[in-house]
Order: sequence, then structure tokens, then C-alpha cells
Amino acid sequence: MEMKTIAILGAGAIGAYFIYGFSAVPDIDFCLIAKGERKERLQRDGICINGKVYKPEVKTPEEAKGVDLLLVSTKYNGLRSALEDIRTVVTPNTTVLSLLNGIDSEEIIGTVIDPSQIVYSLMRINSERKGNSVTFNAEKTPGLFVGEKGSAEETERLRAIAALLAPTPLKYNFCKDIISEQWLKYTLNIAYNLPQAVLGVGYASYFDSEHVGFIRDRLEAEARKVAAAYGITYGPLENTRPRWLEKARFSTLQDLEAKRHTEIDMFCKVLMEKAAAKGIEVPFAEYTLHAIKALEEKNDGKFDYK
Repeated sequence: MEMKTIAILGAGAIGAYFIYGFSAVPDIDFCLIAKGERKERLQRDGICINGKVYKPEVKTPEEAKGVDLLLVSTKYNGLRSALEDIRTVVTPNTTVLSLLNGIDSEEIIGTVIDPSQIVYSLMRINSERKGNSVTFNAEKTPGLFVGEKGSAEETERLRAIAALLAPTPLKYNFCKDIISEQWLKYTLNIAYNLPQAVLGVGYASYFDSEHVGFIRDRLEAEARKVAAAYGITYGPLENTRPRWLEKARFSTLQDLEAKRHTEIDMFCKVLMEKAAAKGIEVPFAEYTLHAIKALEEKNDGKFDYK
């Protein structure tokens, strides 16, 4: 099995990582998927990655139909509106990687294509997005983690992905239990991404304040309780104070500070739905959902009372 053609749907921080990596190898055939005004804008302006403007080929979903590998890296709140484009691109020989760091994007994509075509994955990247510019440290980025749902085997298609990435600066990591790894990353995001977003504080606050640490720990405990109800367990989060800069701000706080809507539904709303199905209460997640939704409304000007 060999992957020769690649399409990327979504040109945010994660999409930018793959644009950067594939662009380093001249003979890799890859494109971005876009249509209408967005296609025109990407063709005209490109995307600035680590200070360099990249202008990869941009194709419509119809033009990209039948690629060997489709990378889905939309924002979570744009995934459902992208389903028809995914359906258009994918043929029976296409492998799909969903790079959204939640726990249900594969389920959503699997409603419009054959679920067996989906490789389960997650991304580990610390990036900053400002407008059309994305920055990250490529050498320190752990990169892509992949595995097969329900199997500890590194299958032929996983080896094909590894071979595709081998000549690039992109990093490939095989996981024997990808579902547990997804839940660990999901819990890490809930515990360390969300409290700082509500409070508007840097990463070190998790270790310098017992109150911020308390919120973090309660959110982590709720996520683990829900995971356990589905038979999923995983190790410690292993975050330490020196791991990130004291002032580090993760994606949800970056979004709020840039007055963008966040991916809070991917975190708390999905956790609440999974919890409700098992009769579990998750009050800290519920509060956090409404707090961040209120901050989004504030950014939208809803409370600009005269």
C-alpha cells in the first residue's frame, strides 16, 4: 500500500503543521481543500507559517475526489458543515485521518463515509495562531499519533502513513491503544486548557494557585470517571510546572483573546453527553461550558449595554 496523493481539509494550526511538513519534500502531491471565497483567499494570500508564506495548491472537493489520504483538520464547530465535502472527496480507496483532538470526530465523520476507512489519531502540537499566521517549534512538536480502533497492530495502512511522513520533518507515532491515548489527550485539554481560559491566566497558575489547581483536578476527575464508565483507563497527565512557559496560553484562551469562538463543545458538551448516557453528573464541566459560552457572548458584544 502506497499513499501518493494527500488532501488537507482545514488550514488552521494543525493543517499548517502538515502544509509546512509536506512542502519540505518537492515530490509529495498534496493540496488544500476549499471552495468559493475561501479558496480564492488561500490562493491569493496563502498562509504564514513560522514567518514564511506558503501557497500550496488549492482544490475544490470535486477536484480532490479520490485522494489516497484525507487529513481532516477543521475546527470542531465547523466539522458538521464540512461533512458533505468529506463525502465528496472520499472514495473506497481513501484513508481518512481526523486530526481534531476530541473523542467523537471519528464517529461524526463515520456517518457519511465507511467508518472502516478512518484511522484514529490525535495531534500533539503547541502552536499560536494570530490571524493568517501560525507559529510552532517544529523540532519540539511531538506530532501525529495514530492507531487502529480495537487493535494493537500497526497495520499496512499505518505503515503507509509512516512511509509517507518519513522523508518530511513531520513526526509519526504509533499507538497500540489509540482510544486510551485520545482520552488522555482529551482529559489533558479539559483540565489544563479550560480553567485558564475562564480565568485569563498563564500556565504556571495551575501550580502557583491552589484554587486554579482545584478546578483543574475536579475537571480531570470528571473526565476520568466518564472514561471509566466506558471501560477506558489511562495513565497520569504528567504535566509539570517547567513543561511550558509560565505565561503559556493554550488554544481556548487564545481563541477568546482573539475574539474567536472556541471548541468548548468538543470538550465539555461532548463530555456532558457521554456522562448523561451513563447517568453520571459532571458539574464542573457543566459550569465550564456555560462560563466559556458566556465569555464568547461577551466577545460578540452581547453585553455592551448602553
